[in-house]
Amino acid sequence: MSEITVGLGDRSYNIFIRPGCLNSLCDGLKKFNFSRRLLLVSNPTVYGLYGGALFKSLVGAGFEVVVGEVPDGEEHKSLFQAERLYDLAFSRELDRRSPVLALGGGVIGDLAGFVAATYLRGVPFVQIPTTLLAQVDSSVGGKVAVNHPAGKNIIGAFYQPVAVFTDLNTLLTLDPREIRSGLAEVIKYGVIADDGFFTWLEDNIERVLGLEAGAMEYVVEKSCRIKALVVQSDETEQGLRAILNFGHTIGHAVEALTEYKTYRHGEAVSLGMALAAELAANIGMLEQSTAERIEKLLVRAGLPVKLPLNMDRERIIDLLRRDKKVISGALTFVLPTGIGRVEIVRDVSGKDIAGALKG
Repeated sequence: MSEITVGLGDRSYNIFIRPGCLNSLCDGLKKFNFSRRLLLVSNPTVYGLYGGALFKSLVGAGFEVVVGEVPDGEEHKSLFQAERLYDLAFSRELDRRSPVLALGGGVIGDLAGFVAATYLRGVPFVQIPTTLLAQVDSSVGGKVAVNHPAGKNIIGAFYQPVAVFTDLNTLLTLDPREIRSGLAEVIKYGVIADDGFFTWLEDNIERVLGLEAGAMEYVVEKSCRIKALVVQSDETEQGLRAILNFGHTIGHAVEALTEYKTYRHGEAVSLGMALAAELAANIGMLEQSTAERIEKLLVRAGLPVKLPLNMDRERIIDLLRRDKKVISGALTFVLPTGIGRVEIVRDVSGKDIAGALKG
């Protein structure tokens, strides 16, 4: 089992990574001074796979489990669903030591974390990520949020979990599209911080797509270690942590434009990374051959790199101007200068963005 500590002083926590760790989750919870009653948040698909066994295990360990099911889909990461969970928590009298457990992917983790951060001004939060994207990215770092018609993740907080339990066996029940979506975030870590990891991915992408056990454990552990180092340096995104937004600025705009129905999150991030690399090459920050190298790995991972011809580019630029990272009207992008190196560029011109989107 791999164990990674996210060092944040009195808010530090551990990420436990191993196949089958769901079976011993209750042992991991015993060290916390939780109330007996807890809220388990999941969706019908994930709960159908793992919820029943986890429910029995938790009850056997002495917990009273309140189950909050949220429909599948990004469109349900909303204030409406958060309010439903608040109502459930209040009706069952959950207190300030009652933990919220998030069993699922990024949508469930973000929503359950938002509820944990705001219910009674904050209750303990435990992440149990079941998708590759959640295991390598959204379960680590404490960003919790819901969506709004004005943008993705635009209502939220920084709220760290008390622990993350990552069972690699859950990846075996994912459809291939979900694996590919998660790989976008994995590739991102190589581009922003580790050229050796990027090269390893180039050499081993087929092993990863085939869910080879050793390759998957390495990918998840390496990704979490990179993200943990960044989060430890800049928990609330005042500087360095912004590099984790590589690909997300355009990606979030594409998701909003398509109402979260056309692209999985990782697919939108892949588009954003390819377009950010093209933008960096166009303005002379990145060798064209390196931009092509990034694009090639994304394509080999089965991810999209080109916007559909009929997608409204002007609308994308309009949505970019509403991005939560915009300050005083200045558009901010994370742009690669090489493999393993990026820069945060403020006040990127609309003309340069349009040029990249046109390609």
